[in-house]
Amino acid sequence: MRLLVAEDDPKLLKSLVHIFESNKFCVDGVSNGEDALAHGQSQEYDGLILDIMMPGLDGLKVLQTLRKEGVTTPALFLTARTEVSQRVEGLDAGADDYLPKPFSTAELLARVRAMLRRKDTYLPDLLSLGPVTLNRSTYQLRYQERVQSLSGKEFQLLEMMMQAPNTILPTERFITHLWGWDTNVDTSVVWVHISNLRKKIAALQAPLEIRFVRNAVYVLEVKA
Repeated sequence: MRLLVAEDDPKLLKSLVHIFESNKFCVDGVSNGEDALAHGQSQEYDGLILDIMMPGLDGLKVLQTLRKEGVTTPALFLTARTEVSQRVEGLDAGADDYLPKPFSTAELLARVRAMLRRKDTYLPDLLSLGPVTLNRSTYQLRYQERVQSLSGKEFQLLEMMMQAPNTILPTERFITHLWGWDTNVDTSVVWVHISNLRKKIAALQAPLEIRFVRNAVYVLEVKA
């Protein structure tokens, strides 16, 4: 799952990115409204975490613009504005939830999980492809009675492939979706994680194959 976090306080932004990445989310962090709007318009995200008071465009204007453009990505406002009228303003702008600062990490994560469950394209905890199941809560891959635990990036890569089986996925798509547009990660990092995934799938004796296609693209297939 990929989140966009927009927060103008650099220390809080760094903390939020760390919190979400530590809980197996892919995260892009921005510090102003213009960048938040540009990233949100890409519709590459499963959820938006927006501060209201930001330089340039504020969070309300960002979300109002996205909603007018038909972007339905779930959004949660994080803000020091706590009056009821201000909360109503945020919700009327198109937010799904509103969490005042200061907040606890546990409540933030719970609210984000709840927000993501409410999205129109709700993703269940279990993602299945043929007889193989990926558990989004435990990051475990199961086939029959055998289970393999996956690292954060292994889980994220396999989730992408299981959502698009038999589809050719370029390495660059993995990189931008999992590490962000401005990352310095190169294709060799993806190859390492793919190699580890293949070993774990083989250990399960699961009928899945991650096949390398020319020009550094991959496709996940169910073996007959």
